[in-house]
Order: sequence, then structure tokens, then C-alpha cells
Amino acid sequence: MKNIAILASGTGTNAAKIMDHFIGNPQIFVSVVASNNDTAGVLDEAVERGVPTAIFSNEQLHDEEIMLNMLHGIDLIVLAGFMRKIPPFLLEEFEDRIVNIHPALLPKFGGKGMYGNKVHEAVIEAGEKQTGITIHLVNEEYDEGKILFQESIPVKQTDTPESLAMRVQKLEHEHFPKIIQKLVRSL
Repeated sequence: MKNIAILASGTGTNAAKIMDHFIGNPQIFVSVVASNNDTAGVLDEAVERGVPTAIFSNEQLHDEEIMLNMLHGIDLIVLAGFMRKIPPFLLEEFEDRIVNIHPALLPKFGGKGMYGNKVHEAVIEAGEKQTGITIHLVNEEYDEGKILFQESIPVKQTDTPESLAMRVQKLEHEHFPKIIQKLVRSL
């Protein structure tokens, strides 16, 4: 049995899809959903599915003892809308075992401050013909880890950041759980 921890800061739409994907899976178990935001919708999504939750402050994220205790027995950390940089001790402890999803085709439109609609606004503003998702391992730099998977969709002339976000999110929901499953099986 492999154990997954999901770290998220927001509503939890990706986290919900991941939890749903692994419910009843005898080999992969979502052991905890943890958030640095005590009002995050993702916590409600986890409770609805019977998945344990944990809340930590942004200061506690950098406390090695607290975080390693919380993540004890975890094989893979999944970032699903987690809005903080991962501290070096976690990168070392979980080397090549922290995965993130980004709502654009990296290396374009990545880096600090590039999340949510900011990404889609930048894609449209740049006149891009394609956008999509990137699933990648996490390293010490924002959105620069090894790319595991990308999928693209066309940017329509009529797209707004909101319409583009909806179409990109469909890709996220479709592919993120499958890539996580593939990654866990390779551990």
C-alpha cells in the first residue's frame, strides 16, 4: 500500500478528483489532506470523503519536526492548488516524490506569482495559440521541476481567462489522477 498526502490551499476541485479516483483502490490510499488555510474548501471535500485532514500555519510549514511528523509514512506528496513554496528539508526528504500541476505548458507562464487566472490572462495577452497543463516534479524553483506530462488545447479567439480556466481545469481533472497513479506505481 502506498500513501499519498495532498497539500492544498483552496477549494479543492483537483483534490476532490484525486480522492475520488483512489477511493477503494487497494494499492494507493489518500492518507491525509493538509492545508495552510483553515477555511479552505478542500478540507470540507476531504471530510465528505472520510479522508483525514490536517491544518498547519505558514510558519509551521518551515518547521521540520511538525511537517515530517504530519507526513510520516507518506510515499508521495501531491500539490493541488498549494500556494506556498516547499521548504528545502521536504524537498530533500521527498526527493522526486512531490508532484505539482500547473495550468499552462511550462516552461512558459510559470514561476512565482503565476497561478490561477493570472496564468490564463498572460496566455491570452501573449497571443498564444495553445495552452494546457503540465504535471511536474517539484524542486527548489517554482515550476522548474522535471516535466512528467503535458496536454494541450487550443486557445480560442473568443476565450476569456475564465473560459480558458474552465477548459484547462477539465484537462487537470482528467489527467492528474492518472499521472499520480502511474508515478506511485513507479515508486
